[in-house]
Amino acid sequence: MINNVLKLVRYNIKKLRPYQSARRIGGGNGLIWLNANESPLSIPFKLKKKSFNRYPECQPIDLISSYAKYVNLSFEQVLATRGADEGIELLIKAFCEPEKDAIIYCPPTYDMYQVNANMANVKIKEIPTIKNTWELDLLSIQSNLKTVKLVYICNPNNPTGNIILKKDLLFLLKITLGRALVVIDEAYIEFSPEDSMVSFLKDYSHLVILRTLSKAFGLAGIRCGFTLANKVIIEILNKVITPYPISIPVMDIAVQSLQKNYITLMKDRVSELNLNRIWLINQLNELDCIDKVFESHANYILVKFFMFEKIFQMLWNKGIILRNQNNKMNLKECIRISIGTRSECFSLIQELKNFSKNNIF
Repeated sequence: MINNVLKLVRYNIKKLRPYQSARRIGGGNGLIWLNANESPLSIPFKLKKKSFNRYPECQPIDLISSYAKYVNLSFEQVLATRGADEGIELLIKAFCEPEKDAIIYCPPTYDMYQVNANMANVKIKEIPTIKNTWELDLLSIQSNLKTVKLVYICNPNNPTGNIILKKDLLFLLKITLGRALVVIDEAYIEFSPEDSMVSFLKDYSHLVILRTLSKAFGLAGIRCGFTLANKVIIEILNKVITPYPISIPVMDIAVQSLQKNYITLMKDRVSELNLNRIWLINQLNELDCIDKVFESHANYILVKFFMFEKIFQMLWNKGIILRNQNNKMNLKECIRISIGTRSECFSLIQELKNFSKNNIF
């Protein structure tokens, strides 16, 4: 009977390797969670809405208005989604013909770009970033634009933490004009706000920006994101979005988080985490077990370790859960570390110091 069911599955789904989220991988008996780029601090909210017997608006007016004000855009340039991930999916669904069109993505980067393309049976063109500098290979992108509808760029990039230079993004926008949409995933942009491309939406009709409340806003648990683009693109995406993507409780909490006082608190937390990141990088650079610490502009850092497997497992056994990146392109022996509280970062450093004392590198 099982074989009969499997015969019904689409061929591309049979072959699909699903995204390995932090929760899907699991975390053993985790005490310190530094593997999912979440906020280490919880923000308390009380629901203002008390009735849930009616369906919510597809695009809640209060939520769209609040986020439009936050990013200084018009109401018609904002689409609310179930995290930024739904934005990735909707763009492929709306703009790519299965088995015909392609996307470009630039590994090592966020895997959901290629996972969503694989689910939709859309072709993928991998244009790796330049090793160690992580800059875009713009000439290779330019020579591979045939049949491409979407170019996905994560900025700051996950998991490397680097910023893509604005001059490179502007060059990318020029070479894709009239050919493809450029989708810039700014999930971590609050940690480096001066590098946002939102102000260029007025100049480039094919620019799309993805945002989320999961990272700096500390609301990973409510799954609320936004797609920012020109009016025509937003109208197209509204054709393919589910009828009720934003639940009433999610809308309620998200709107509260976008009030002026909560935005101030968010910026204070970002400043604190940025200081923790600097402290952690300085501490890591003094350890013998460290091969290289890469520069980061987000709430995580990428670190290349000597004896990385033993270190990863040792920390896991002690309840300090990190994210192994060894299997990603050009990230051999690398681990990604989310920035936690100062106490959590201190605990990590102490364990690594003990490991360094007891091993020869």
